[in-house]
Amino acid sequence: MVKTLSVLSFLLLLPAAAAAQPAPVTVKARVPATIKPAWTKGIQAANRENYWNAVECGKQGGARPACVFYDADACRNEEFALSLYTPYKMVAYTVWSEVSKGRKAPTPSWAEAQRTRIILGVSPLKRDNPVAGLAVRRGGKVLKPAESMLSNGGGTFYYDFAAFAPTTAITIEFIGKARTVHCVIDRAVLARFR
Repeated sequence: MVKTLSVLSFLLLLPAAAAAQPAPVTVKARVPATIKPAWTKGIQAANRENYWNAVECGKQGGARPACVFYDADACRNEEFALSLYTPYKMVAYTVWSEVSKGRKAPTPSWAEAQRTRIILGVSPLKRDNPVAGLAVRRGGKVLKPAESMLSNGGGTFYYDFAAFAPTTAITIEFIGKARTVHCVIDRAVLARFR
């Protein structure tokens, strides 16, 4: 009788567990190929070429230059907002923040650019779905972050450059407590990440 109840209880709970979180929503990442200045080498450690390309990007000024803020729309979905911080973004944002205030373009710290790694900031767009984790997958393998922190419903995840190398497609899995979103980033789009 006990065994029968255990199996019966399990079978009754199975549909509830399956319904606990709906199937993940999948979105395809988009980064326009027309962003100026052009960039097709993906996220890299700071080097002379991407440093000066980022300086030119930041000099554009304006309310929201696409070369600085491309990541805001890259994995657009209804559950989570993504913000990337990279050596390129550090340099471009430093220049842009001064130029957009009508000031002279600064020369950002080369040493700081060299220390900067890939940082993914993930914020929930809905209160009922705080961030529970994040996974980056390539070829069926999970690429673990070097460091991760969950705080105030959001998360910060640190990755090495190899995880975002534009060699093959990756999928970023935004894992929420209630719902999950998969963002598929093909090789061509990944190459436009900065």
